Amino acid sequence: MKTEINIVMSKISVVMLLVLLSSCLNNKKGEKIIEINKPVFNVSNMKSQVFTTAHHTNLKLSLTDALQFNEFEQPKETDASIIVDESKQFQTLVGIGAALTDASAETFYKLPKENQERFMEAYFNVDKGIGYSLARTHINSCDFSSESYTYVDEGDTELKTFNIEHDRKYRIPFTKKAIEAAGGKLTMFASPWSPPAFMKTNNNMLQGGKLKPEFYQPWANYYAKFIKAYEAEGIPIWGLTIQNEPMAVQRWESCIYTAEEERDFLKNYLGPTLKKEGLGDKNIIVWDHNRDLLFQRASTILNDPEAAKYVWGIGFHWYEDWKDGIPMFNNVRAVNEAYPDKNLIFTEGTNENYNLERIVNEDPKLAERYGKSMINDFNNGTVAWTDWNILLDETGGPNHVGNFCFSPVHGNTQTGALTFTNSYYYMGHFSKFIRPGAKRIISVSSSNDLITTGFENNDGSVIIVVMNQSDKEISYSITMQSKTAQLKALPHSIQTIVLTNS
Repeated sequence: MKTEINIVMSKISVVMLLVLLSSCLNNKKGEKIIEINKPVFNVSNMKSQVFTTAHHTNLKLSLTDALQFNEFEQPKETDASIIVDESKQFQTLVGIGAALTDASAETFYKLPKENQERFMEAYFNVDKGIGYSLARTHINSCDFSSESYTYVDEGDTELKTFNIEHDRKYRIPFTKKAIEAAGGKLTMFASPWSPPAFMKTNNNMLQGGKLKPEFYQPWANYYAKFIKAYEAEGIPIWGLTIQNEPMAVQRWESCIYTAEEERDFLKNYLGPTLKKEGLGDKNIIVWDHNRDLLFQRASTILNDPEAAKYVWGIGFHWYEDWKDGIPMFNNVRAVNEAYPDKNLIFTEGTNENYNLERIVNEDPKLAERYGKSMINDFNNGTVAWTDWNILLDETGGPNHVGNFCFSPVHGNTQTGALTFTNSYYYMGHFSKFIRPGAKRIISVSSSNDLITTGFENNDGSVIIVVMNQSDKEISYSITMQSKTAQLKALPHSIQTIVLTNS
């Protein structure tokens, strides 16, 4: 009897082990968390490179160090240490990039040809630049256009006059150059700021207003026409957001949707229309506004199965910190935990209120806002990250309502010069080394001054990003595979550690 019990218990143990292994292999998104049979490399034999950007130095994505992993050293509580575990894997990166706006395109074509070429290489070439792989464009005008415009004549309810002739002057050729510079492939999504004035309750593209119910179907048709028109120009559209900032009444192009209105427009009009027009493979992104109301909007839409079936992901911006200066990263995590089968994408962020002195003086807050957001957003499940204007002029424009902002790169339309700010280099610490298809891994810091994230690329290279937000130099350790290496982070700096099989 005892033998039989032992046999039964052994069989149960085997079954439980198989169930456990199965649960370890996949999370709720169907992505691998632990790869049991993954070949294990020896970190001690890996080639290492450390790239650094530091404020008030000449270090700009500069190769500064190499790591030497030695025997494990137990970090003390008083030490700054980073623990990396590449066996725990999470979301897959879609891409990192920026918006190709009218303002960016107009500024680009006012620069001399040599700086146009330099700009494209700097942003989109992986080897010589920072390898952007993601881009956003806009449907109709936005604030970063020189004027308000649409693609139809005012009052054309049947959209018979629809054409994108306006965009052929600057934005379309600019976008084509970006695609070419990126090696012929750029993941592109589009966002509207406002429908034509006649479709809105306030009869104005600016100052908010809502989409009139009788124009829900014509407006859904408008998206399809835009996608087909751009793709006819050789610009593939990977996805779209329903509305930029649908809760903000702006002095520029804007349109208000409650969560219920966005849900119903999606499930009754936009989703079915795209499917009917043969565009059902386009990735639809909801919300496209700040982190503060991210969960409320996501839950309202995604708790409706008929709406949720059309949703690829939830987009968000970083401007919620106007309230108290504190970004609400926990709301990103909450959506990721509640809806793990949907994707999170950062769709816009910029430093507001352009001031040249802050660039000249290398105000760390400008670049560190990027680093802090990217690290925290990725650690909370975000799969793609999009800066706002990829290029602006020497005034922080053009912008037809005077909403001048910073950009990582500014082009002086008077002198033709390009200025690469530290924000460009900070973003490059991610986009250059963490490539589409990479899986996020565990990288955890014991110090509040050092924040970190990590990824493993498809080629097996491991990327660890570490940002020092403090005014002091910090010595810290990195432990991986029970081996420890020592490193230093300069004040207000960011480092990317690249580990590759030698």
